[in-house]
Amino acid sequence: MSEQLVVTVSQLNRYVRSMLENDPRLSCLYVTGEISNFKDHYQSGHFYFSLKDEGGLIRSVMFRSAAARLRFRPENGMKVVCRGRISLYEKDGQYQFYAEDMQPDGAGSLAVAFEQIKARLAAEGLFAAERKRPLPKYPKRIAVVTSETGAAVRDVFSILGRRCPSVEILFCPVLVQGESAAPSMIDALTRVNRLGTADCIILGRGGGSAEDLWAFNDEDLARAVAASAIPVISAVGHETDFTICDFAADLRAPTPSAAAELAVPDREELRQRIRQARGKLHRDMTRRLQTAENRLRTAADRPALRAPSFLLDQLEQRLDGTRRQLEAGYRQRLTGLHNRFAAKAAALEAMSPLKVLARGYAVARKEGRPLRSATEADVGDPVEVQLAAGRLRCRVEGIDCSPVKNQ
Repeated sequence: MSEQLVVTVSQLNRYVRSMLENDPRLSCLYVTGEISNFKDHYQSGHFYFSLKDEGGLIRSVMFRSAAARLRFRPENGMKVVCRGRISLYEKDGQYQFYAEDMQPDGAGSLAVAFEQIKARLAAEGLFAAERKRPLPKYPKRIAVVTSETGAAVRDVFSILGRRCPSVEILFCPVLVQGESAAPSMIDALTRVNRLGTADCIILGRGGGSAEDLWAFNDEDLARAVAASAIPVISAVGHETDFTICDFAADLRAPTPSAAAELAVPDREELRQRIRQARGKLHRDMTRRLQTAENRLRTAADRPALRAPSFLLDQLEQRLDGTRRQLEAGYRQRLTGLHNRFAAKAAALEAMSPLKVLARGYAVARKEGRPLRSATEADVGDPVEVQLAAGRLRCRVEGIDCSPVKNQ
């Protein structure tokens, strides 16, 4: 019996790994399947997932350097096509697929990324209609944020100058393509808002491929557009091109040229409207003057205006009649008041204490208080007697409480 070769587990795994990695058919192959068990290690930046179909499953990994190049975010249930290699992870002895690139199976990666960003920001309410601000009707200064070398800036300047020569243009040259484009445009929006001198902002560029326009789908740029205190018009590409900035802006223009037309009023249209308003005002004033003239003629034909003395005679007669009515009413009122006063005075005089004293009666007071009964005084008390003419100071000599008999 020949001697058998004995190897360690690590040696075996290393050997199998070398066999897998040295197979040219497994060093670069494309695998399609559905993503499951997806995990995003935020600290390392690596993606861990499985690719599966109806008959099997393979563990997969995409390292940070490759994951950072993806335009979209992988999700469970997404069907993809991955390019990579097969190897074995020696620590646990399982072979796995090392993905170096990934594309959605069907729709392109840019389209998937676009829909993902759009859905996420829409769920946050960033595209809500109530967030949109109206554009100023008569802006004094327009900020134009675009490339200084593209055709869009020339078109915008030309249209703004033709439609509204009085408007001032604040030009902010930025990058509109590449990895640095989004930060460049965010910085320009921040500076324009910090200055606070513009009434409206046009953000855009000319047409291009989806890759060329991708900077305008940047999530941070969309947030900066939505957060701008100055209304923003998004004008990216051609009429059929849509970007995330279009949804975040206060208004979308199909092209940069259309944005310039929307941003300012047309001077010739304003002049035409002024001419129309002037003509309408002239016609209205002429009609009102004609109406007033007709009323004046009608009034001038009345007898009172043709013979003013007749009107004065009538007014004088009415005035005399009114005066006589007032005098009669005054005399009648005065007589009635005089009679009422006399009656009240007679009643008061009849009830006057002085009238009673004049008939021979007297009022006796003790210490200033009237005496109504003999029992209210004692013998020897000083008493004052009030007569119709004068007073008597007396002293009580005796008291008789018998009732008074009629004389």
